[in-house]
Amino acid sequence: MIFTISVTGLLAQETLTLEKALQYAETGSPDLKRTLLNRERYQKSLEAQMASLKSQFSLEVTPLDYSNTRRFDQRTSEWFTNESFNPTSTFRIQQPILPTDGTISLINRFGWQNSSSIITGGGESESKIFTNNLYLMLNQPIFTYNRRKVELKQLELSLENADISYAMQRLNLERNVTQYFYSVYFAQENLSIAQSELENTQKSYDIIKNKVDAGLAAQEELYQAELNLATSKSSFQNSEVSLENAKDQLKLYLGMDLYEDIVVLADISSNPVPVDLDVAIENGLNSRMELRQREIEIENGMFSMLQVKSQNEFVGDVNLSFGFTGDNEKLNNIFDNITQNPQVSVSFNIPLFDWGEKKARIAAQEATNKTFELSLDEEKRGIIINIRQTIRNLQNQLNQIDIAIQNDINAKLTYDINLERYENGDLTSMDLNLYQVQLSQNKVSLAQARINYKLELLNLKIQSLYDFVNDQPIIPSELYLNEK
Repeated sequence: MIFTISVTGLLAQETLTLEKALQYAETGSPDLKRTLLNRERYQKSLEAQMASLKSQFSLEVTPLDYSNTRRFDQRTSEWFTNESFNPTSTFRIQQPILPTDGTISLINRFGWQNSSSIITGGGESESKIFTNNLYLMLNQPIFTYNRRKVELKQLELSLENADISYAMQRLNLERNVTQYFYSVYFAQENLSIAQSELENTQKSYDIIKNKVDAGLAAQEELYQAELNLATSKSSFQNSEVSLENAKDQLKLYLGMDLYEDIVVLADISSNPVPVDLDVAIENGLNSRMELRQREIEIENGMFSMLQVKSQNEFVGDVNLSFGFTGDNEKLNNIFDNITQNPQVSVSFNIPLFDWGEKKARIAAQEATNKTFELSLDEEKRGIIINIRQTIRNLQNQLNQIDIAIQNDINAKLTYDINLERYENGDLTSMDLNLYQVQLSQNKVSLAQARINYKLELLNLKIQSLYDFVNDQPIIPSELYLNEK
């Protein structure tokens, strides 16, 4: 059944189909924009983390480092005044080592030093010299987990979760757009029904007025007819208001211009779509993205456990350094007399007693992880129950449509019969109005039943990620944002 209606007094309207409304929402929906911004945040965070794993180049320059201090030399037991001017520059290449969580650095520190000292009681010394220190340094944590790998994996999971949220938002967007769209369509149907009711009421009013004017009916019949006509006009105006409100809600959700008028064009034919409970449940359990989100929660819970266990842990650090230092009063001769400067250090952090803090935190995280596992199992059971309920509702809606169709036919026949009786003077205006209201209510019920069937069919598609209309599964990755 195809239905369209135009509101008089407006010069231009945009006709919206459901497909066109969905296209508007893909680009204009505020909810989808927020989801995309959240995804972009995780995408850029992951890019930053990947960039941090590459070689980092830095240059630190100290063009001015001047000091004039009074000091005591313990070797000679004398006081002296030292004046020093020492500009320096440090060039550093630092490379993180992802497999071991270590860091290897190549550092070159170059400077010039002008230092003079005056000893109390006599004596003065001065030194002007160029210095250069080039060395390779390795820092390697031991007896602990690889923090860089964990951070990288957590960001990857966050991005995957953002992709899933975007895909779910697109499905939710389809649900909401469809609901708003059919709300407008239903309001249009109500307006059309109210208009038909008003026309019928106007017709019956004209009939009784002619009879009263001719002295063939009592005056109170005209009063009742006037009341019925006023009620029909009020219902028509209420339907107009409801339609405009529904349009505003749809335009707001689609991100459309609120001052642009629209009219929707929909097909709500209720051709039964065959559904298979087993296929729906199996595809839902294999494809529902909420299950992957619960799995991501479990994985993040395992990483949180690593972080908890690393508190007050036995951990060590190995630092290796080897390089050359040269100094000379002349820059060209700075490497004539170089000195090797190897350095090795191994340090350990040994926790002794923490009053049970670590044990309690581990127990708390274990409880959290068990909660995530329960959520996964509960999500699976919820999927099965929701799919079952949706299929039951679909069958019930088909039954309701059949009943509504028969009631609509009966109400139309009953109204036509009683309209003839009314014209013959065998029925009062109040009685005819009851049949008119019954006819309108049955038309509304039929439209609502057909819309409910469409919405339940969409709900089954979202619950099972299987499109029974086209008889094909929905691949979750196809709902993700495809970047070119």
